[in-house]
Amino acid sequence: MSRPSVNRSGEMEVFVKAVELGGFSAAARHFRMTPSAVSKLVLRLEERLGVRLVNRSTRKLQLTPEGHAFYERTTRILADIDEAERCASAGESPTGRVRLNVNASFGTHILMPLVPEFRARFPAVTLDIIQTDAVVDLMEARADVAVRAGPLKSSTLIARKLGATRMMIVAAPSYVERNGMPSSLDELRAHDRLGFCYARAVDGWPLGKTGETVVLPASGTVLVSDGEGLRHLALAGAGLARLAEFAVREDIRAGRLLTVLEDLNPGDREDIHAVFLGQGGALPSRVRAVLDFLASHARVRPMLPNGLRQGRQASE
Repeated sequence: MSRPSVNRSGEMEVFVKAVELGGFSAAARHFRMTPSAVSKLVLRLEERLGVRLVNRSTRKLQLTPEGHAFYERTTRILADIDEAERCASAGESPTGRVRLNVNASFGTHILMPLVPEFRARFPAVTLDIIQTDAVVDLMEARADVAVRAGPLKSSTLIARKLGATRMMIVAAPSYVERNGMPSSLDELRAHDRLGFCYARAVDGWPLGKTGETVVLPASGTVLVSDGEGLRHLALAGAGLARLAEFAVREDIRAGRLLTVLEDLNPGDREDIHAVFLGQGGALPSRVRAVLDFLASHARVRPMLPNGLRQGRQASE
């Protein structure tokens, strides 16, 4: 009697769902199976592959390095299967849910104003948008796309550059009225320099001309977890803040914030990328639609010089 064929795609679906839901019991409830049946299925899969995919010594499901690699490949294969079925039955229109992790400033000032246009173009795509400046693990967060500012660490993620933003020091007029406008690096040392409560690639404020740059550490009594929180502190007059130009350009144009020591701005920029798992050709159409839309509509461009409201000029 011949051996029955193995339902490989079915095994992949159960394995992927166990990873995404965090355990065998949750996957069993999803597929209306028993936890022991899910456990046996994964064990058979491991035996056939000849590798351990899951560590079972802890209550929380943990993948081995081989399990991580298998998960990434199987999600792409299942996405291709779904894509083929959708294309055959409903044409090429993207459908489904896309989960995005974006830093708070990008989400507030760049992405959110574009959502209505995206929805008009892709009405069958649902967006789950999580705003956080924390660098998340896309697989653990079950995110399809993340937008990150600053240098990218070496990883298996694929990146598409969305632009770069100049950094600048700003202060509210109310803060300047109380404390004065610093006109030199030495004067700046005496001011409240608000910062972040997590490590950054450049953990301080670079100041000076090319080749003579010094990094001044943040010194304020308030630290925050995201750029939007820092911007609101600056608007409230709590201290000086060094922020991305795109996040404060409208505040500067409206006079809500003033630029500080622009003559000592070294012109350093933070690159902004959309990152995602897998190769571009294996992406579901719904994820590809989001990435293409970000690349064409969410470009981060510099502000024109005449949009600046210089601190010393405004305070005269």
